[in-house]
Amino acid sequence: MTPDQFASVRYIVDDVQAAIDFYTTHLGFTVHTSAAPAFADVIRGPLRLLLSGPASSGARATPNDVTTGGRNRIHLIVADLDAEIGRLRTAGLAFHGDVVAGPGGRQILLTDPAGNLIELFQPAHRPAENGA
Repeated sequence: MTPDQFASVRYIVDDVQAAIDFYTTHLGFTVHTSAAPAFADVIRGPLRLLLSGPASSGARATPNDVTTGGRNRIHLIVADLDAEIGRLRTAGLAFHGDVVAGPGGRQILLTDPAGNLIELFQPAHRPAENGA
């Protein structure tokens, strides 16, 4: 894929290498490019996650009064939420809250080393419609 075929999200991080390690070790991303400690981008499917450290132009362009992550988050679909929670807890990761269930499925939040939110989401199983 070329860069224009990805959906890109920028996360401002304190430590680019720690962020690379987190996303590649725990969430199935692969390194696309790395200019650590300033910047790296990791990919998972069509998602390109830009990891901007303090020295990057992306971080420098961020207003100083925006110092914490917002309520926005990347949304990663998983086949078995309980298995993912178990795997990540075994790896020493902590979650932000408990599993929340709704008509669309179940989800839980965790944070990367810089405090950016990640949502793990298991869609509700929907039976096939008649005639499908």
